[in-house]
Amino acid sequence: MNSVAPLPLAKRLRPLAIDGRTDGTGRSVLSARGELVHGCADTLAGVLAELPVHTCRIELDMARVIFMDTAGGQFLDVLHDHGRRHLIPVSATNWRGQPRRVLELFGLDATDPLRSTAPDPAPAPGPAPTPSAVSLERAEQLHELREEITQLRKAIASRPVIDQARGILMATHACTSDEAWHILRAASQLSNTKLHKVAAAVTAGAGSDGPSLPEELRTALRRAVARCRV
Repeated sequence: MNSVAPLPLAKRLRPLAIDGRTDGTGRSVLSARGELVHGCADTLAGVLAELPVHTCRIELDMARVIFMDTAGGQFLDVLHDHGRRHLIPVSATNWRGQPRRVLELFGLDATDPLRSTAPDPAPAPGPAPTPSAVSLERAEQLHELREEITQLRKAIASRPVIDQARGILMATHACTSDEAWHILRAASQLSNTKLHKVAAAVTAGAGSDGPSLPEELRTALRRAVARCRV
């Protein structure tokens, strides 16, 4: 059994893959690897649908999942709902690194988050409780983590064009990879243009029929190269 999540950034990210086997007792042991992002819940649903009808327990090993964003909640919901509908125990264990940190910020049990998915008893009528210092701090950490995830995904998406631009500068100016990186950064600052846009312009302009660089960017690159050679 093997299933891979279809991701738009599949060439730049490590799409989630789920392997598994079912032993003679009806216990299904699944193992996930890669990055748990949008679309991975559908991948898990497909794997669960293919399990043998005599499956009596599902154990999902998350040790090789290296990254998770807020889509992890939907992923866990799919596994929880499957267990509830089929009246079988399910678990998701061995969380590590960044995914474990996300679970902790969500307030879930990082040992097995499915232990904490049962609904709480209905609260007694009364005034809404005042948020504690701990809950406020956790909310702030979660906000920071979401921003970190957003920045990381933007960096991953823009990395290929930046690498191409560095290669072009290395070939054009006979400089090292580090020097090419400093040239791009300096040109970005001098022209007040985002780094990935500078890289895209350099890459596009390198082709035989590519567009010419704007005058402001050409000037910024000349000054950046001059600085590098000082």
